[in-house]
Amino acid sequence: MKNIILLFCFLTGSILYGQNDPKPTIAVMGTGTVNVVPDRVVINSRIEHTGNSAAEVKKQNDQVVNDVIKYLKSQGVEAKDIQTEYIRLNKEVDYNTKEIYYSANQAISIQLKDLRKYETVMSGLLKTGLNRIDGVEFKTSQKEQLQAEARQKAVLNAKAKAEEYAEALGQELGKAISMEEVQTDHFQPVYRMEMKADSSSGQQTIAPGEMEVTVKVNISFLLL
Repeated sequence: MKNIILLFCFLTGSILYGQNDPKPTIAVMGTGTVNVVPDRVVINSRIEHTGNSAAEVKKQNDQVVNDVIKYLKSQGVEAKDIQTEYIRLNKEVDYNTKEIYYSANQAISIQLKDLRKYETVMSGLLKTGLNRIDGVEFKTSQKEQLQAEARQKAVLNAKAKAEEYAEALGQELGKAISMEEVQTDHFQPVYRMEMKADSSSGQQTIAPGEMEVTVKVNISFLLL
């Protein structure tokens, strides 16, 4: 029994000693960025009408929405790329004149998978009665591929930093013991954009430029 107690004390002491003698490590953040020219664009549009009759403004809105959807389908835009974001019908009061009126609006996002159609589609949308464009968002069909490439770059960047620190310390870099992805910016657009009311002039009204995806990782390495 005495021998068992002594063995237990020895093992416990060894574990505690190991816990109090941590291995030297170095922790760094690595960043990986990949640029790509976008091949898709999402048009964030809105149809709005105001008037004295709730039924009338809703009817006007519904007619324009119907015309917009018909036009988009005639241009080869698939139904899944036309999405209603919200529909609102509000009662408003002008507190100066006490006049009551109604406003109807419907937001529709439209994804174009061919940027060459942008000018034509935008011109056609304005002719259907669509009266507000809230902006455009560029996208790419290479999402997964870009994220994977950016992650690899982030890891290599972290390793290069750690090796520089280890060299400065006169030590060698060991294996990685932990890694955490701390940030992924999915396709941050880098571009200049100019919106014009008249897209029928044949002038270019958007400049897509490039998009970028950035991944950041924290990695801890052993120091030898």
